Amino acid sequence: MHSFGAQFAEVRVDPDLAQIRVTRFVGAFAAGRILNMKTARSQALGGITMGIGMALMEATHIDPNTGRVVNPNVSEYVMPVNADIPDITTIFVEEQDRMINPAGVKGLGELPIVGAAAAVANAVWHATGIRVRDLPITPEKILV
Repeated sequence: MHSFGAQFAEVRVDPDLAQIRVTRFVGAFAAGRILNMKTARSQALGGITMGIGMALMEATHIDPNTGRVVNPNVSEYVMPVNADIPDITTIFVEEQDRMINPAGVKGLGELPIVGAAAAVANAVWHATGIRVRDLPITPEKILV
């Protein structure tokens, strides 16, 4: 009775520098009856963007001596910007699930972020043959 989705990423990896760029992304979601398509699409785009950031750039650095976060603000924490994010295609599967509630509404919430990082990591594996299971996927992890 929960929402579910499937996400697919296409990446390009520079063979010399191991820089990874997401060139295409598709997310398909079944989240019950969508009451407002514009806000649902915005939620999906935001979650996918956060997932791409999680996969490729976002990392919290801890000082081993003090245990404090060394990059605690947005000036030092690397996050994706518009130039880092490709065109994203969102698909909403129409479903009439009256078992969940009379309106057939389910939550979209953070569903789009869940599979985005995994989709990018899987695309990197297909492009390089290297399976990275520790995020973010940095050039050092590709150039082994």
